[in-house]
Amino acid sequence: MGSEPEGVVRSLLRGDQRVGVIGLGYVGLPLAVSFARAGLDVLGIDVDAGKIASLNEGVSYILDVSSEDLAALTKTKQLRASTDYAGLAEVDAMFICVPTPFDAMRAPDLSYIIAAAESIAPHLKHSQMVVLQSTTFPGTTQEIVQPILERGGLIAGRDYDLAFSPERIDPGRSDWTVTNTPKVVGGIDAGATNRASELLQRIGAPVVRVSSPRAAEMTKLLENIFRSVNIALVNEMALLCERMDIDIWEVIGAAKTKPYGFMPFTPSAGVGGHCIGVDPYYLSWKAREFDFYTKFIELAAEVNQSMPFHVIELVSRALSEQHISVKDANVLVLGVAFKRDVDDARNSPAERVMELLLRQGARVQYHDPFVTRFRIGGDVFQREPREFLSQPLSEALLAKMDCVVIITGHRTLDYNQIVASSRTVVDTCNATEFVRKNREKITRLGAG
Repeated sequence: MGSEPEGVVRSLLRGDQRVGVIGLGYVGLPLAVSFARAGLDVLGIDVDAGKIASLNEGVSYILDVSSEDLAALTKTKQLRASTDYAGLAEVDAMFICVPTPFDAMRAPDLSYIIAAAESIAPHLKHSQMVVLQSTTFPGTTQEIVQPILERGGLIAGRDYDLAFSPERIDPGRSDWTVTNTPKVVGGIDAGATNRASELLQRIGAPVVRVSSPRAAEMTKLLENIFRSVNIALVNEMALLCERMDIDIWEVIGAAKTKPYGFMPFTPSAGVGGHCIGVDPYYLSWKAREFDFYTKFIELAAEVNQSMPFHVIELVSRALSEQHISVKDANVLVLGVAFKRDVDDARNSPAERVMELLLRQGARVQYHDPFVTRFRIGGDVFQREPREFLSQPLSEALLAKMDCVVIITGHRTLDYNQIVASSRTVVDTCNATEFVRKNREKITRLGAG
């Protein structure tokens, strides 16, 4: 990483006391709260005025941060929130935690990162540090963010510090959080790496230093593509098990008793969340710049993207046993969050499942105890965007449905009662594993 340069930047190596966090979503808000708890003065920035008003009133909008904890910090002004980037001129370090989606053609959409960098640039001061946390392809920090920040004449490594440290937030987890999950840090030089590392260590997180922002950016992609590939493997195995009349869930349960050489992954209606379904496309897009084609990675993404279509096949089969077609059938989707027991519905496979059901003429409703509103459409499967409201779950609602499709197996739901009150159930996540009565009503993904 080279020797650490001298100068005013390094004089603040241990003195960062004021932190700015840009983007106050599932990544940025827990980070901001953790810094504030550690005694630092924190300014949170977000373009959503509704979020800012909620935060300044001490009301949290994500499950991983309680309103009680938030209110205690906002009351003392340890944590402040604003839509105005001008306040960043007074902080010592700032973290960019904005979304990095892809567009309709699966190409990276860096518009949020670019907008954040352009909004920071007019307020960037000598001796400050900027750390990008948003998941992205290798090269983003130095090829995209750095030139924007340097438009005003400040040079990274001489006048300000620049680093990349990927977020490692898994919504809904209480065992591994922002304060104890190891952080990977790669700065543009040794000084930036050390400064970012020491600041992150103040919230309790162990730090792993790497040689550069590019190495840190690639680390994040490897972590999530590893999961994508293994999920695709087990999804493909599930399809084969259906044809061979073997229960994939039984097979996985047996395989995971091996104490070495095996890590259990489970099949599903598709991958969701911000990272797993997005990261393979970020890397494959960047790889083409080097005349390299990530065939294995793209094939895994293709398998995962195909799973909602298979779910529709299962629904069609289950309905045909009642002599009902998908067209005009009443279908209830249970769970639209991307994983159980969270309120995060980003890139949930439920979106595609609902779009495909509507496209075939079904009447679709959903219930999710964590997600009160769910938006679909605006794509080739459902041109017009539509917003659905979660319907109260009741025996009367279940009795009206021709089919219930379980996408996300929230543990708060009573699956014995759901199966008993339903005509037929398509279970894509083995939520009905322990249901013993009326099993003839259940069609399970991956079970013969």
